Order: sequence, then C-alpha cells, then structure tokens
Amino acid sequence: MTRPRRFLAPLLLALALLSGCGGGSSIRASNAALPAPDTTNAAGAYEGATDYRLGAQDLIEVSVFGVGDLSRTVRVNSNGQISLPLVGGVMAGGRTIPELEEDLARRYADGYLQRPQVTIFVKEFASQRITLEGAVKAPGIYPITGRTTLLQAIAVAEGLDPLADLKGIVLFRNIDGKRMAAAYDMRELRAGTVDDPQLYGDDMIVVEQSGSKTALRRFIETVPAIGLFRIF
Repeated sequence: MTRPRRFLAPLLLALALLSGCGGGSSIRASNAALPAPDTTNAAGAYEGATDYRLGAQDLIEVSVFGVGDLSRTVRVNSNGQISLPLVGGVMAGGRTIPELEEDLARRYADGYLQRPQVTIFVKEFASQRITLEGAVKAPGIYPITGRTTLLQAIAVAEGLDPLADLKGIVLFRNIDGKRMAAAYDMRELRAGTVDDPQLYGDDMIVVEQSGSKTALRRFIETVPAIGLFRIF
C-alpha cells in the first residue's frame, strides 16, 4: 500500500532524529529553550530570581524612596565595596539584592531616616561574562548587560565577519557537569524559525569560517539541519 504523502515528512524527521542519536550522545532540540548552566547564580541573574550574588564590576542603581538626593548608580569595586552618601563604604560583593537592601535600610535608619525603603536594580551584570570567538568582527570577552540573547551578543561583537559560515554558529555551555554545544544557522535565527537563546555567564560562542576543516566543523556537519543540542 502506498503511504500518503502527508505522512512522509514526519517519517523523515523521525528518522533524522534517530540517526542523530547515534554514538550515545545526549541530544536536545535547540529550538526549545536551552537549559541554564550549572551555576545557579547565573540562572538567577537574568530571570529576576533573588539568589544572584553581586560581584566585582557589577553596576547597580540604589534608590531610597522619597529621598532623591540619596539615589546613586555605583559600580562594585574589586574589593566588593560600594560607596554611598551618609553611610560611606558598604560591602556589596557576595550579597544578594535583598540582603544588601536590608543592610542599607538598617544603616539609613540608624540616625538618618525613619523606615527607609531601599531599592536596588542591577544595571550591568559585569561579573557575568561571555566569550565570542572566531569569525566575528570584534572577538573578545564581554560582560552581560541584563538579559542577552545570541543575536544580541553577536551584535555586541560588531556582527559576523564576511568570511563567517552562517550555518556555523556554535554555543557552548556547561550543563550537569558536561560540555554541551548547540549549532545555529544565522538565517534561521534572524527569520525567527528557531528561538534566539538567552545567554548566561561563562557561555562561549564560536563562529566558524566558511570552508574550515576543524574539529568544530566536523561537529557542525554531524548535527542535522533542524539543529540539535548535544555533548561536545
């Protein structure tokens, strides 16, 4: 009996998935949300969680409700400290946002204000950094400024080099103690046919050059065209 044409595409897709699972590799669909890395601080930094701990070079905005003169935007120094009006130097490094808010409220209440309400907003997660290598115009290590996606990171690196392979964008991440990698096609990312993944601290993006013969190229060629996330 001839199989109806409408069943042919799903059958081919299933076969492609099965063939990609050879060799015992752990595989995830890359057009689904990528898992967060092992570092819980990194996950909390960009999802609005309260367990993110401030680090050196983070840029924070401190506001005291109703007292505009006390509002400041300050950067955590290499010793983990910030300096604010009235209270002077305060240790911010290693603390969560609620912990620092509570400490500042207590300091301002000690002889300065009645029931002060202190709010802290992290403007730059500078202690969380990503690396861009390969065929981008400005490779380097960049701080994550708030929520950042793969396309945004490439833009920060001034875009792709003219020799870049549009199908050779690879995102590396440590998940469950394993080095994972996802290959992306720039055209699909721009068209929105696959999700533009959110990045976290310590992520690495490598863009291959067209015609390269590296180990990364061999990895890209083993990933089916639909894009899969697996152990590298």
